[in-house]
Amino acid sequence: MMHVNKYKRFEPVKLDDRQWPSKTLDKAPIWCSVDLRDGNQSLPVPMSVEKKTKMFNLLKDMGFKEIEVGFPSASQAEFDFTRKLIDEKMLDEDMTIQVLTQARDELIEKTFEAIEGCKRAIVHVYNSTSTLQRKVVFQKDKQAIIDIAVQGVKKVKALAETSNVEDIMLEYSPESFTGTELDFALEICEAVIKEWEPTEDNKIILNLPATVEMSMPNIYADQIEWFCRNISCREHVIISLHTHNDRGTGVAATELGILAGADRVEGTLFGNGERTGNLDILTVAMNMYSQGIDPELHMDDMNNIINIYEACTLLKVHERHPYAGELVYTAFSGSHQDAIKKGFDAYNHEQNKTWEVPYLPIDPADIGREYEAIIRINSQSGKGGVAYILQADYGYRLPKKMHPEIGKLVQNVTDQTGKELSSQDIYDIFFNAYFEQEKILALKSFESTLEDHDTTHKGIKVTVSAEVVFRGKSRKIQGTGNGPIAAFVNGIRELDIEPFKLAEYEEHSLNGGADAEAVAYIGLTNEDGVTKYGVGKDCNINLASIRALISAINRHMIR
Repeated sequence: MMHVNKYKRFEPVKLDDRQWPSKTLDKAPIWCSVDLRDGNQSLPVPMSVEKKTKMFNLLKDMGFKEIEVGFPSASQAEFDFTRKLIDEKMLDEDMTIQVLTQARDELIEKTFEAIEGCKRAIVHVYNSTSTLQRKVVFQKDKQAIIDIAVQGVKKVKALAETSNVEDIMLEYSPESFTGTELDFALEICEAVIKEWEPTEDNKIILNLPATVEMSMPNIYADQIEWFCRNISCREHVIISLHTHNDRGTGVAATELGILAGADRVEGTLFGNGERTGNLDILTVAMNMYSQGIDPELHMDDMNNIINIYEACTLLKVHERHPYAGELVYTAFSGSHQDAIKKGFDAYNHEQNKTWEVPYLPIDPADIGREYEAIIRINSQSGKGGVAYILQADYGYRLPKKMHPEIGKLVQNVTDQTGKELSSQDIYDIFFNAYFEQEKILALKSFESTLEDHDTTHKGIKVTVSAEVVFRGKSRKIQGTGNGPIAAFVNGIRELDIEPFKLAEYEEHSLNGGADAEAVAYIGLTNEDGVTKYGVGKDCNINLASIRALISAINRHMIR
């Protein structure tokens, strides 16, 4: 039995004139990666110094300018890693490291030792302010909680005045902001501002975390807008978001929080973090990219990002993870495959290259993925996907009316095996059906002669002489017609072949260059109205057509 009465609804924010729903995103926020601290603390096996260094270099290469590198007062390992970055000059000129500390004097002092000699640093001070934690954890009143925050800021300010760090910025987090009364969150942040005295050149970061996601994302947006409206000296304050994903809406909460006025976002790659994780910073950035907004992060080699992330964290990126998952650009449904193929065809013929392909919100090539991985074939697939693979991987542009036939041949195999088929598997089915099928009729030799203009038939006249093998016996044939195909058909009339009607003919070059092979497709309809296709290829287009005709005849005669 589900005990729903144990839980109470989250109280909405009274904000009748909210503005964020009518706003749009038009630029990237300030990004801050917390992979090396918040992400690392949540790993079953925390990263070694070597792995943290590898992760740091990845984040730097991706374009993060602010990275929370650790909690240096919490352990010697965290302290040593912070020193390594500074002493080995691993920071770019425009980068800022962020270090986390509780609002306790001795921890703040240790933190300043860790960043000594750094050019720019953000000292991130926090204490919990939530109603629940004040009651059951700290058992302190509101003023006592404010005093902790102010004392911590006072200590940071005093040490900053004597520090050899060129530029120190304060970040303050009322931890569990979403579980804190809004008026109290505002009160404690105002006390912090009063102590720090931010200016245009020395702004303060107020980080408003959804430490535990407790409400729908629109309520978080209301909280952020209310706070932005009511905080003093807003022009000297950078409002930062740090969402978690307990309700599965961390991305949505962040996006709405930006609409509500936030300037900055903290998160991790692929959402690694406590419980259900931190904000997935890549998803928010890629969402912006898909809307034509420069995310100001480099994500054009997603496979490399995944490989380093998995090696450092020992976690796996889920196959369905937005933008990055192995199956994200894969279509199993036949209707999806057909729509994707048509979308690519339309996109490739457009002058204005605006990306509009069904089921693919972005071009996979933009993040280093290959089109060959887009279509995969199983028992749920259809004709469009098979045709796409044969064209994209092998150059065969099958006539549209032929798609159901080849689709059925492939589906017969997937139904029997229950397995997904590779591109090579698809080609093998195609090749065996049209080139290597049982040869009731086979061509041994072929010659054609173009006669003089025939005024009687008002067209050209072609004579064909050929040797064929029919049902195991060699036969010589000769025929005349207004083209090689018609002449060959007239030549085989004496064989025991049921009448056929030419239903479709198409041809194209299989590859470029002087030695290009021609491919021909012929559809023949018998007296029962059944149409089957044949495929032929040769450096001579006439021979390619004859081979396609023979392929189609054989497919009709094989029962």
